[in-house]
Amino acid sequence: MPNLEHPAYPAATLLRLESLVPCRESQVSMLLSIFGERQQFTFPSIFIYGHTSSGKTYVMQTLLNTLQLPHVFVNCVEYFTSRLLLEEILIQLQNCSFETKHASHVLCDTFNDFVRMFKQAVTSQDLQDQTLYIVLDRAEQLREMEANILPAFLRLQELTDRNVTVVLLSEIVWELFRPSTGCFEPFTLYFPDYSIGHLQKILSHNHPPEYSADFYAAYINILLGVFYMVCRDLKELQHLAALNFSKYCEPVVRGEANERDTRKLWKNIEPHLKKAMQTVYLREISSSQWERLQRDDGEPGQLKGLSAHAHVELPYYSKFLLIAAYLASYNPVRTDKRFFLKHHGKIKKTNFMKKHEKTSNHLLGPKPFPLDRLLAILYSIVDNRVAPTANIFSQITSLVTLQLLSLVGHNDQLDGPRYKCTVSLDFIRAIARTVNFDIIKYLYDFL
Repeated sequence: MPNLEHPAYPAATLLRLESLVPCRESQVSMLLSIFGERQQFTFPSIFIYGHTSSGKTYVMQTLLNTLQLPHVFVNCVEYFTSRLLLEEILIQLQNCSFETKHASHVLCDTFNDFVRMFKQAVTSQDLQDQTLYIVLDRAEQLREMEANILPAFLRLQELTDRNVTVVLLSEIVWELFRPSTGCFEPFTLYFPDYSIGHLQKILSHNHPPEYSADFYAAYINILLGVFYMVCRDLKELQHLAALNFSKYCEPVVRGEANERDTRKLWKNIEPHLKKAMQTVYLREISSSQWERLQRDDGEPGQLKGLSAHAHVELPYYSKFLLIAAYLASYNPVRTDKRFFLKHHGKIKKTNFMKKHEKTSNHLLGPKPFPLDRLLAILYSIVDNRVAPTANIFSQITSLVTLQLLSLVGHNDQLDGPRYKCTVSLDFIRAIARTVNFDIIKYLYDFL
């Protein structure tokens, strides 16, 4: 027996809607009862909130599209000013009619202009006899706009005297929206987080056709057993499921196990899931690179550099400071002119390298360097101008506290402090990758 029932819509449409929004039947049923029939007036404004990946945007889009209700859907992050937001609503409103293929650009400077143009658009599109829904996704951005925008949207039905409902989607609660001067209170609806049973059902819903549903459900059960405690984001779990499924199937493809041999399948996939655990939420490598590592049966050590910075988060300029310190520790002083001076002239490699220098600087270990050399390299590798403020010097102290740099000598030295960089090559390459800096091009040992 279907969970969704409404006299205004066909049973087949509601059954299809129920299949598209699994584990959100109670919220959809509540929205259907609030919406009522097409021509009925409903709440002037509805506030839907819940954590990220709880299905707010997907449920609203699926509900409005499946029931073919006239609507406008705008992301407030993309249209981040009031003028852009109001103009986009009017442009989409012009496209609500199938006869209008290309809407002309509209200019809307104030909310008064918006109300006037909105009433004209509703009349011209013949939408007076049915409810129009304006959905504002990421609605917390409205708090950064003019003070009248949010209260005006909440009372848009009253201001325009039209059958319109404004739906606000947000990840924060309504109490953080409410202006100090007061406003019209919307109807609030909470979308709770998916439970592990819900995630199991949703992730198992779209299984590959070449494998049975039970086989894929067993894989999802293993995946959730590993990742559920650290990650409950549905989008991230879908990404991890797609990324690691080919490795899970390898024993079956090679004929070493059947689909019901759960023990062999688990032993095969366990080390790879542990490696994937190091990079949850991180996109340091692409899916194709990860699959290549899986194919090559890479050892866990190969991924050490990929997620090294996950253990210590650094500010933007601290990363460049650490890169500069590494270059200063492992490059000879006389090479600075070659690497960091733009117009250093033509230097022949035969004259540049001494014949007796055959030992790698990385084998000899880091060498101490003065502070002024560190700052000179920093100014050369950072694109924009960096002022030598107290903030930069405090970040150097923080790097010493984190033991990424070590202070050499005593504090009472007259020639200033000297430092050594203590991080490994894998670590600094991971740091450099996060700021799109190719450190290998600046290392003397890799010429």
